[in-house]
Amino acid sequence: MKLFKFLGLGLISFAMLSCGSTATTTVSKTEGTLNEGVNAASYQGLKRTVAIARFSNETEYAKGAFYDKENDPLGKQAVDILSAKLAAKGKFVLLERADAEKIQAEINNYGGSAQKVAADYLIIGSITEFGRKTTGDVGLVSRTKRQTVQAGVSLRLVDVATGQIVYSEEGHGEAETESSTTLGMGGVQGYDATLSDKAISAAIEKLVDNIEQTCMDRPWKSYFLSYDKDGIIIAGGAKQGLKVGSVLSVYERGKQVKNPQTGMMIELPGKQVAKVSVLMLGGTTITDEYAIVELTDGSVNSANLASYVIQDK
Repeated sequence: MKLFKFLGLGLISFAMLSCGSTATTTVSKTEGTLNEGVNAASYQGLKRTVAIARFSNETEYAKGAFYDKENDPLGKQAVDILSAKLAAKGKFVLLERADAEKIQAEINNYGGSAQKVAADYLIIGSITEFGRKTTGDVGLVSRTKRQTVQAGVSLRLVDVATGQIVYSEEGHGEAETESSTTLGMGGVQGYDATLSDKAISAAIEKLVDNIEQTCMDRPWKSYFLSYDKDGIIIAGGAKQGLKVGSVLSVYERGKQVKNPQTGMMIELPGKQVAKVSVLMLGGTTITDEYAIVELTDGSVNSANLASYVIQDK
């Protein structure tokens, strides 16, 4: 009888030690990372110029009596995450728009000048869903606590040249962490503030690939700056991915007509009239870079350079 009691106590002690030491904390697979699976240096093509115009918090989260719409931490957090993910792709020239007023104020106060660069695309976004919940299970000898954050993000991609929304979608992300104890032993977890970051990051990560594909499916564009006996110069350079030897197509711009269905002015497809090859690159920033090219096929009216657009495809 004593032997059975001894063995029983031993088994209980072993169970307590083995179970009590297995407290775990896990995060759901949807958390993502800012640069997961991305090698920015591997991209060697032409880059699109993108600006994030606005990212607002449209939920009731963190909107108390002293809420400041201009300094919403959730919206600014989303801008930073989206900027990091787009930059990690290596396919975009990112322009600052969210804090443009602060940058201009710094220039005005401390001298200097800044040239504004027009973006090819504007991204307008909002956080449409955000919630946090804590759940758990209580068993005979064990207790489990789960913290879950769910986020929903809506994005629109606007073609600046036409004002048309070329892509719009909503993404959802979820992040979860769990801790457990057995017979009072194990890990104890408090409030995890990082879950908010991970849920928003997961929601945005699902949309970044679609933004990339939409932008890259549309042609890169440039324009003539000068065409005379001293040479032919176009806008764009190394910062945008141009290389010596690149061959670009020159299109005569189509007519501007009003679409009766939408009431908007649209440009009809143009006709390819020439090709140019890049001879030399110049400039140091995206605001002043240029390329010297030569005409390899077709002809261009140098007296009417504004009627042409140069594209990679």
